[in-house]
Amino acid sequence: MTYPALVEPAAELTVDEVRRYSRHLIIPDVGMTGQKRLKNAKVLVIGAGGLGSPALLYLAAAGVGTIGIAEFDEVDESNLQRQIIHTQSDIGKSKAVSAKESIAEANPYVEVVLHEERLDNDNVMDVFRGYDLIVDGTDNFATRYMVNDAAYFLGIPYVWGSIYRFDGQASVFAPSMADDAPCYRCLYPEPPPPGMVPSCAEGGVLGVLCASIGSIQVNEAIKLLTGAGEPAIGKLVIYDALELEWRKLKVRKDPACRLCGPDADVTDLIDYEAFCGAISEDAADAAAGSTISVTQLEKMLGEREAGERDFVLVDVREPNEYEINKIPGSVLIPKGEFLNGNALGQLPADKQVVLHCKSGVRSAEALAVLKGAGFENSVHVGGGVVAWVNQVDPSQPSY
Repeated sequence: MTYPALVEPAAELTVDEVRRYSRHLIIPDVGMTGQKRLKNAKVLVIGAGGLGSPALLYLAAAGVGTIGIAEFDEVDESNLQRQIIHTQSDIGKSKAVSAKESIAEANPYVEVVLHEERLDNDNVMDVFRGYDLIVDGTDNFATRYMVNDAAYFLGIPYVWGSIYRFDGQASVFAPSMADDAPCYRCLYPEPPPPGMVPSCAEGGVLGVLCASIGSIQVNEAIKLLTGAGEPAIGKLVIYDALELEWRKLKVRKDPACRLCGPDADVTDLIDYEAFCGAISEDAADAAAGSTISVTQLEKMLGEREAGERDFVLVDVREPNEYEINKIPGSVLIPKGEFLNGNALGQLPADKQVVLHCKSGVRSAEALAVLKGAGFENSVHVGGGVVAWVNQVDPSQPSY
């Protein structure tokens, strides 16, 4: 199904712009009018990370006149494997500023607006207001639901993408453009249980996958802005990079959707952190009063070496993570072994068990299993190996 263009064309293109965009102008589906629409468009990209990097560069190269960047983070060396808008010299710099500088090099005719604050309920509506389209490059469920809801309330279509390891997804959510168009909640009515789906920081992502999905997002954005082709409204694109397999599924509007359905009860922004939950209630309860710091662990390890204390330190990360860095004296038992019960038989009942992971989320989930199995004096390390490297042993690499 085709849809009207989101944007009216600008008055004209300059001679320089005609030269720059000539390969667009000779495409009948874009042409002079379509390029003028792109020039007049205002697109907000949320995040200048894995998906935002290729999206921003290609939106700029395509001639989108105004590009907003909502990003509050700084460039880290671990970003450079996939976030191609940043370079070595940008490490430590604001991602938003770094992205703006790269866009200026790619296309000086684009106006860039920076929103260098974390999006939350207090500012998201003001940030979104005035844009024609939103391209979502977020990497957590709480922000995705907030983006979906805010875009719906403002009547702004948005292009969504998601990546994890070798898998990517993309779609367009635009209830304002058609009565039967679904929103993100129609596809995912509820977030996954806390701890069930690892983040990219925990599970990793193939760098080039970002380009695959980010370019799809820009392709959909151009179609929406110019009215060309059939946008992925009501469609879910799934890409398996390992099998080189693309699939396209139909997504229908959910008549029971809490946001866009006839009996919707989500009529305003909600507490998205509580809705999604960083960790499960069981994990939060288990960690309460049973969390130690890395400096406490360092002292305990010294006491164990001196024969003054005995405990088992268990790393619940995956084997490939254990190869990157580790806390000395730890043994590896991945979280999955706790969830299926196999880990319980590997642990001594007469010793305290101390758990850790990368940041403290997975170890809290494993701790809940241990507490439920009767290991009452077990604890976990808040901040995990990240805190250990930052505060105790900076000679080890971080990731």
